[in-house]
Amino acid sequence: MSWCLARAIAIATPLLLAGCATVTPPEHGAAGQAAIAIRPFHQAIDMSGRLSVRYQGRTREEALHGSFTWSQSPYLTTVTLLSPLGQTMAVINVSPEGATLQQGGQQTRTAPNVDALTAEALGWPLPVAGLRDWLQGFTVDNAGKRFAATPSSPQVASKDGWQIHYVAWEDNVPSAQSRPKRIDLARSTEQAGDVSLRIVIDTWQPH
Repeated sequence: MSWCLARAIAIATPLLLAGCATVTPPEHGAAGQAAIAIRPFHQAIDMSGRLSVRYQGRTREEALHGSFTWSQSPYLTTVTLLSPLGQTMAVINVSPEGATLQQGGQQTRTAPNVDALTAEALGWPLPVAGLRDWLQGFTVDNAGKRFAATPSSPQVASKDGWQIHYVAWEDNVPSAQSRPKRIDLARSTEQAGDVSLRIVIDTWQPH
């Protein structure tokens, strides 16, 4: 072995070992880990789309349809729920200080937990806290680690019991960069029975 070759091997070996030492086995598969690296999470983003929900009311199954707007920043999330005719049905604000929900003609409700607030005020659960991640194709597992769904890995479960299915994705972009276009959510609850939500995202504008 020549002196030059031996020197090259001696230099390369520590670098290879160092590179291997930094690799963590993907907890949710290579596709999800690759998507985390390529698809950014936007702390500030505006979205709008359509929403439908089915749940068990007091006497029968209820079905509601409408649209929504979503405005998110690092410190504030504002969700506006609209009727099929475009009338404002509810406005939800979430900040580090807590959550508020305002419906037309009613006193503003406040609570420390936004998901408990929406379930009480609306009669069905709207998981606003989780949707900050889910609308962008991410969820957080029981260990607190963010996992990215992809078209090849479209179904995940949240740590609070929601089954999340990413049904449709943006076309004409690489799989790991694609963003969700339709999300179906399902959960069994004591208050509203089996709840299913369908969310279709029409506009997407990061800041």
